Amino acid sequence: MRLHICAVGRLRAGPERDLTDDYYTRFDRTGRPLGLGPVSELEVEDKKNLGMGAEALLLDRAIPSGALIATLDERGRVLSSPEFAEQLARWRDGGRQDVAFVIGGADGIDPSLRARADFSLSFGKMVWPHMLVRVMLAEQIYRAATILGGGPYHRA
Repeated sequence: MRLHICAVGRLRAGPERDLTDDYYTRFDRTGRPLGLGPVSELEVEDKKNLGMGAEALLLDRAIPSGALIATLDERGRVLSSPEFAEQLARWRDGGRQDVAFVIGGADGIDPSLRARADFSLSFGKMVWPHMLVRVMLAEQIYRAATILGGGPYHRA
């Protein structure tokens, strides 16, 4: 099952990029034997600053056809790491070929795109900067693969 990170904004060189790349590299080694991966990033930018509606159109074009849409949103479901791993396994075992994790810009995700989502995930009631959400998602994707593979990374 391929994972696609569809995000508003460019993750440029720096600590967030380094962390994200490290977790994706680890995930690639851990997830592939489990039928998970690879991860691809599809970044969009509203260069005219037209707002959430324009971002939603760009994100919609970035989402692969037929992909399950999972938004990252403070109104979404709060899952433990093992629950997130189980969710990925259910999608994989249910025959999903592609899952698109959608991360909005500074104002969030347009309601029209949120309404189309198959799943919505929250990293808690706090609002996080979208660049940190990308790092947190990368880490949780890697952690999910280690949980599913029975590895020692996750200790509960």
